[in-house]
Amino acid sequence: MAVLKEGSKAPVFKAVDQDGKEVSLADYKGKKLVLYFYPQDDTPTCTVQACNLRDNYSLLKKKGYQVLGVSPDSVKSHKKFGNKFDLPFPLLADEDKKIINKYGLWQEKQLFGRKYMGVVRTTFLIDEEGKIFKIIDRPVSKNHAEEIVEAWES
Repeated sequence: MAVLKEGSKAPVFKAVDQDGKEVSLADYKGKKLVLYFYPQDDTPTCTVQACNLRDNYSLLKKKGYQVLGVSPDSVKSHKKFGNKFDLPFPLLADEDKKIINKYGLWQEKQLFGRKYMGVVRTTFLIDEEGKIFKIIDRPVSKNHAEEIVEAWES
């Protein structure tokens, strides 16, 4: 898998969200898409990130940005997480990691000296033509919406 770069075409995808609705990259043609990948529902950092996006969702929408979250969790897990924190945007279930792998984010990680495979928290800003405008590596979860706005406007 080639490493994705800013300016390259975003890999196409299709998955089901927390409401069982099929969602694809094509649904966002002509729109600015914030595609954020996170490791797991209802974990501390992932919750902070999702809630920051929720709390700033009206600003993001006002600026014309659509938000989509992706993790390897199930539809049922996403439904519970979305309801618990009143998340206003779709969360895509990628249990087979097809999307995560297309974006090159299933990688070896390390925590407390233990190595394991997992999702590398990353956000892709995809422009109206389906090209990667900006890649935000290691987003600051508590300020993620601010990072997104700054990236689009810089």
